[in-house]
Amino acid sequence: MKDLKVLFMGTPDFCVPILQCLIDECNVIAVVTQPDKEVGRKKEMIFSPIKKLALENNIKVLQPVKIKEDYDDVINLNPDIIITCAYGQIIPEIILNQPKYGCINVHASLLPKLRGGAPIHKAIMYGYDKTGITIMYMDKGMDTGDIISKKEVKIEENDTAETLHDKLQKSAVFLLMDTLPSIIDGTNKREKQDEKYATYAYNISREEEHVDFNKTSKEIYNQIRGLNSWPGAYCILDGKNLKLWSSKITLNTYDKIPGEIVNLDKNGLEVVTKDGSILITELQLPGKKKMNIKNFINGIKKDYIGKIMK
Repeated sequence: MKDLKVLFMGTPDFCVPILQCLIDECNVIAVVTQPDKEVGRKKEMIFSPIKKLALENNIKVLQPVKIKEDYDDVINLNPDIIITCAYGQIIPEIILNQPKYGCINVHASLLPKLRGGAPIHKAIMYGYDKTGITIMYMDKGMDTGDIISKKEVKIEENDTAETLHDKLQKSAVFLLMDTLPSIIDGTNKREKQDEKYATYAYNISREEEHVDFNKTSKEIYNQIRGLNSWPGAYCILDGKNLKLWSSKITLNTYDKIPGEIVNLDKNGLEVVTKDGSILITELQLPGKKKMNIKNFINGIKKDYIGKIMK
């Protein structure tokens, strides 16, 4: 496939091994990624991981603010195929209809489940026991195109968004490179998505980061690990945001208000939930770094027992 002219569209770290494999095996003529962003107090300009890799390999980089309006450069490159993964913008039909082998997308779920921008987080937050990678033809909808291939990935009870991200990333590279030859020679499958099984994984909202202790212990446990290591779950304690990074479900039950702290020892910060309690084992105070429960206990100067986490 060395002569295959590929235009790759993507932005986050998840896409990096995919692009690297395409660089090794194909002729990547350009990369399209989101515009650079200013971050921090110093407003430093940060390149996307995909842009960094492209520049390291002397590959042309395009960064349209709105690709649905600014697409001429893509069309003029006349790629044989466009491959996208977590690009972050809806691709206009004029681009979708241009390459001779079509536009395909690498999506981190088993479509039609978890369409949208946060399928890895939501798979854990929703309590799924499996997810996977789908290779699909793109159409004008959001992750609604015909399915070409899938690879299932098990979600372990202790998986976080970070560990699941890494497992899916490896599966994505394998599945894409295994599927690509059949797309080129026209022997690939093409399966319509069944709309009655569709679920959605829209980008994480600030409200979804907030932990409500009126939920069950399992729901809270899934929320905390589903938001680890980004953007992180939080609650409010003493009027300040407290980040919650890791937890364990207990077998204890209490006749107390959900959110009340009932114990604090080397095992964790125990908080009452709707159906029992949960141990917070890794957390982060405002302005501080993440800390395990041992370091938290050593550093505190107040009694938290009886306080309410909201």
